[in-house]
Amino acid sequence: MKEAVLYKKSKNKAVICQACKWYCNIPNGFTGLCGIRLNKNGKLYLLTHSQPAIIAIDPIEKKPFFHFLPSTQILSIGTYGCNFGCEFCQNWELSQTPKLIRIKALQNKLSPSKTSRLIKEFIDNNSYRYTPKKALTDALKYEVPSIAFTYNEPTIFAEYALNIMKLAKKYNIRGVFVSSGYESKETLNLLDKYIDAYNIDLKGATEKFYIRYTHTHIKHVLETIEEIFSRKKWLEITTLLIPNLNASKKDIRFIARFIKNLSPNIPWHISSFYPHYKLRDIPPTPLKTLIKAYEIGKEEGLNYVYTGNIPNTDTESTYCPKCGELLIRRNGYNVELKNINLNKGICKKCGFKIAGVWK
Repeated sequence: MKEAVLYKKSKNKAVICQACKWYCNIPNGFTGLCGIRLNKNGKLYLLTHSQPAIIAIDPIEKKPFFHFLPSTQILSIGTYGCNFGCEFCQNWELSQTPKLIRIKALQNKLSPSKTSRLIKEFIDNNSYRYTPKKALTDALKYEVPSIAFTYNEPTIFAEYALNIMKLAKKYNIRGVFVSSGYESKETLNLLDKYIDAYNIDLKGATEKFYIRYTHTHIKHVLETIEEIFSRKKWLEITTLLIPNLNASKKDIRFIARFIKNLSPNIPWHISSFYPHYKLRDIPPTPLKTLIKAYEIGKEEGLNYVYTGNIPNTDTESTYCPKCGELLIRRNGYNVELKNINLNKGICKKCGFKIAGVWK
């Protein structure tokens, strides 16, 4: 547990958390909506600082990033807690457990201080001790060129990510966020020199979907994506298509047009849903739905559209937007560099500059 940076004091020992767009007003003894930012006597503490729940070396394509240091490994770090409540969450044991502990405590009429202790005890007993210095040591040991803050929502542990990247940047190691897009401007400012790339989940196309299935608001996500793009960070977008909920042609076209209006060079990852958490009665997304979304993305003028979670080499691979040459072949996380000059990021056949961060 370490004192947070992203907050300001309020009345009666309350604090206003500034990590995300909820701007939770947290009374003394309580945690914020995410479950891991605790007000203790008028100071805000991050319960998961130096205590991640998961640490892994992954292919960067797993995040997914296809145009940022492709075919490299990345150190991935995630903690407990989340500021979203997605009913289809694939990592709900990580993201939702602190909130589930709080709900059960309320049902049992436990005090705020007892509830916070239970959350802290759970995190302490189920997390690794992993200091920023240890993260740097591992990054250097495994010779990874980048570190990902991922698995749960990294916005809520921004100070921990910052302290890792302050060390990592001295060795030219890059930082990436895999996020749902609720970063506050305060967080984006704090991380501006340290996070190089973002993959943002644009989970749907309507406020109705966001409220019902993520318990958040779409306008804040769209604003965050626009803000990240304006800061000239490398940006990729991911959408999990859920049958009958966010996978209509109208929804798909809205997202494709939103991305195109920012830039046709932003890669868009369209992923297949599998039954999980609270949506176990919905079938997996058919491949034909992904292919149709892929075609709509191309129709709307996006240069780089990819399908995911269902093996399909043709729509996972990168082609030159100018001449159509196969540049990078992908089959799951197996990556074969074909006709791309990674040093210059250009198509070997026609010399077209391919958008991305290649070295």
